Amino acid sequence: MRIDKFLKVSRILKRRTVAQEACAAGKVLANGREVKPAYTVKAGDVIELCYAAGSVKFRILEVKETVRKEEAASLYEILSEPKDENE
Repeated sequence: MRIDKFLKVSRILKRRTVAQEACAAGKVLANGREVKPAYTVKAGDVIELCYAAGSVKFRILEVKETVRKEEAASLYEILSEPKDENE
């Protein structure tokens, strides 16, 4: 599955076009390398999504074409989250 579609299906990003724009802007890293929207993800890949406030790093546990909203979080595990400014 393409990374832009995975980010949408897993509900990490709301829309696939937003995921495509993030990839094109170099804000998505897979296993430490910048990737394009067509990058094929697989279980075990470590993805880092960079925001202005920090970055979120997660490992893909499973790849599914469709998933219910309640099950979306089961597709990945969070490795690190952005730090809160108050911490």
